[in-house]
Amino acid sequence: MQTSGATSEHHHRPLTIEPFAGTVTVRFSDAIVAATERAKVLREEGHEPVFYIPFEDIYFDLFEKTNTTSSSPSKGTASYWRVHAVGGAADDFMWAYETPDPAARAIARHGAFDPKKARIDIDPVEDERHTPHIKE
Repeated sequence: MQTSGATSEHHHRPLTIEPFAGTVTVRFSDAIVAATERAKVLREEGHEPVFYIPFEDIYFDLFEKTNTTSSSPSKGTASYWRVHAVGGAADDFMWAYETPDPAARAIARHGAFDPKKARIDIDPVEDERHTPHIKE
């Protein structure tokens, strides 16, 4: 098993970050607030997988950065955003590690969304190796 440059002496939880093969769409009420085919999946021991969307695929005109922050020993400090769409708003709807620690560098300039406040639709690409095909 390869380890990253980060040390585990600070009780870091092991994490992996990999590209997601498929489309991820995030909605607030009926508004699409982010959509991408370039999402990354962060898996961290003891947590559900989290999909991170590149900043370029997030509709930032619907977001307002707040003063909320949180800290993770393996990822760094997260900043939070409030969403405003279709006549509603939700605080701390999205977060991002703008300058993540080395182990989480792959999610820099990516945002994640609170699954309790957002509708997150995951549509994986069909796995051609395991799907039968009819040959002509």
